[in-house]
Amino acid sequence: MTLWNRYIFRRGAEVQDMWDQMFQQRRLAGKVVRLLYVGGRGFDLRAQVVMDRFIGSITSSGCTVEKAELLLVGFSGYQLSEELKDETAANAQALEAKFSAIGNARTVMIGSSAEGEDDLSASNALRMGTEEVLRAVTDQTDIVLDVSSMPRIAYLSLMLALLQRLVPNRHTAVPLAASGINLQILVGEDADLDSKIQSEDPSNELVLIPGFASALQTESTSDWPLVWFPVLGENRVSQLQKVLDDQIPDSAEICPVLPHPSRDPRRGDRLLIEYKVPLFDARETPLTNVLYAHESNPFEAYRQLLGAMKRYKRSLSVIGGCRLVVTPLASKLITLGAALACYEMKLDIVNGDYGVAIPYAEPKRYVVSAAALRASKPDVSAIVLTGEAYA
Repeated sequence: MTLWNRYIFRRGAEVQDMWDQMFQQRRLAGKVVRLLYVGGRGFDLRAQVVMDRFIGSITSSGCTVEKAELLLVGFSGYQLSEELKDETAANAQALEAKFSAIGNARTVMIGSSAEGEDDLSASNALRMGTEEVLRAVTDQTDIVLDVSSMPRIAYLSLMLALLQRLVPNRHTAVPLAASGINLQILVGEDADLDSKIQSEDPSNELVLIPGFASALQTESTSDWPLVWFPVLGENRVSQLQKVLDDQIPDSAEICPVLPHPSRDPRRGDRLLIEYKVPLFDARETPLTNVLYAHESNPFEAYRQLLGAMKRYKRSLSVIGGCRLVVTPLASKLITLGAALACYEMKLDIVNGDYGVAIPYAEPKRYVVSAAALRASKPDVSAIVLTGEAYA
């Protein structure tokens, strides 16, 4: 049975209803809220919509907030236009002002070295930044990770690290109860805006998500078959090509993951055309290998990918095992579902018989117009991964 066989996912007006019920019950039971809210110090204005609605629900419920802290995760090393730099600063200021209604804010930087130290590798910088965020996890009743204004590698690392902190063992009676700590992932989702955000100049240094590198770094399994699941999204061909050239051998089994169903019924077809050269011409990937994952339901994507990985694990166990590699390049909800599948596969590792890796070529530059950011009307989604509801 999968961990999230029974799951909690709300979208749109249902999100507000869930929060109202959650916090009103807390008030009626005389319980307090101790909140850690982790958001991105980025240029994506969708984060303001998400925070507005979340803070509004808490304050209108009348429940007691014993303490609340906002961690804004900032990122160095990106080349942004002056317009996007201005949007980043204004966005951070707006988020801090909104959160001041219930608590204080501080910034944690990912990607910077301390004075006098050598430059960090991207993977080490990501690991150190993730560890700093984890140090803020103490006695909270609620932890919120708002991924609306975070780069992919940041929110993947933080979500997976928080899960590993809260759910150390899947074989307990109720592993997702997590001592009653509610972990929510919030998303201001707009697949159309995601498709307009150009990511350019992928770094020459591949980033490996902390804790998810064994399939590419363990010498004893280096001869095992490798199965690669690139989760496809618009404008990411250069990133895919970097991972393909550096880490994916010619003998690898490639299983592209496409968004379907999608708000745009032709989206999958356009992605097949966009990735035709690297995946289907150069590597001759058969179309029968293509997997489909629901664009707007991360748990459907989770089940599809988890099922495929388990099938390959079973079928290749006769020759010792296989290496599983996932590269998420899609919009946020599918990416989160793919990460949940990787997390569960890692928990299932017994005696090191296989591994899971998440390599990523982080772009150095993001390009999008401020007008497109301001025109976005995101759907707010809430994914509850652990806590009282699973008890």
